[in-house]
Amino acid sequence: MSATTPGMVCAHHHLYSTFARGMPAPPRSPGNFLEILENVWWRLDTALDLEMIEWSAKLGALEALQAGTTAIIDHHESPHAIPGSLSVIADACNEVGVRINTCYGITDRHGSSAALRGLAENDRYLRECAQRDDPMRRGMVGVHAAFTVNDRHLDDAAGLAEDHGVGVHIHVAEGPDDVGAADRLRDLTRDDWLLVHGVHLSDVHGLRGTVVHNPRSNMNNSVGYANPSRFTNPVALGTDGIGADMLAEFGLAYVKHRDADVNASPDSAWTWLQAGYDLFPDANDDSVTWSYDTIEPWHVAFTPTIRAIDVDVAGEPALRNGVATRVDADEVRAKAAEQAARLHAALAS
Repeated sequence: MSATTPGMVCAHHHLYSTFARGMPAPPRSPGNFLEILENVWWRLDTALDLEMIEWSAKLGALEALQAGTTAIIDHHESPHAIPGSLSVIADACNEVGVRINTCYGITDRHGSSAALRGLAENDRYLRECAQRDDPMRRGMVGVHAAFTVNDRHLDDAAGLAEDHGVGVHIHVAEGPDDVGAADRLRDLTRDDWLLVHGVHLSDVHGLRGTVVHNPRSNMNNSVGYANPSRFTNPVALGTDGIGADMLAEFGLAYVKHRDADVNASPDSAWTWLQAGYDLFPDANDDSVTWSYDTIEPWHVAFTPTIRAIDVDVAGEPALRNGVATRVDADEVRAKAAEQAARLHAALAS
């Protein structure tokens, strides 16, 4: 007998980072979080074009589907390929059969004009979503982080989100360079905001919104432990671009919580995983049949390699016996490998 659940939700992803695997080493070894951003992630996003973005998203969506994740809340940046980028991502995910909520993370790192182009892309895509009224695609307004955006553009982003009736999706206090985020955001935040990471937030920070916990990424970037159980905000679980296997992320979230608190149980991390349905309720209409017969916290936390066997999205098959039904997985991987090679060559030049 196999267990069946709704589709999993990844509450924070960077589909543009799928091709980070195998990328050339940075020009110098980073010594702190800001140097990791400057030498790895900000180099990668500036090298992206729309074709790379398409196949990166398509491969990321395929791998999400194979892990039983049917809904992704994505945060995108590609400063040299902004116009139309969000629709490229949404089209790629929907072709695979994965629901997507995406946004463009505005930043002043490339000047005020680039930040304004990012705002325009958020606006364009949200208008497109409203016109299509398709439960397979949603949107928010994206901001990279308070420390890379000036106050005027933060205000503009909050205002645009309010105009469209959506929240803002923003990294908050991920590293020590953003410790002042709460003071700058406190009067702007609303309950529909996504506050990603929160590692360096104080216990009582005064921000409204859902804190999205990304334990694997935080450990990988050596920024510290968010210990999200200390917050009164709702807490959801994301991956920050390291795939979309939410059962695996749940397991890591539990053991990291246990590492900090010997009395922690899997129930807390399971609550964070389940909070994804509040953020992307359409996933409740999806169905995943698993390779294990009990999908509940005390089993999943100690059972490795649970796989999705069959997945239905909006009542239609998207995965059967582990094989995608809407796209040719071999073709996706081959085309993605071609685009990854292009990206890696650009980074090595």
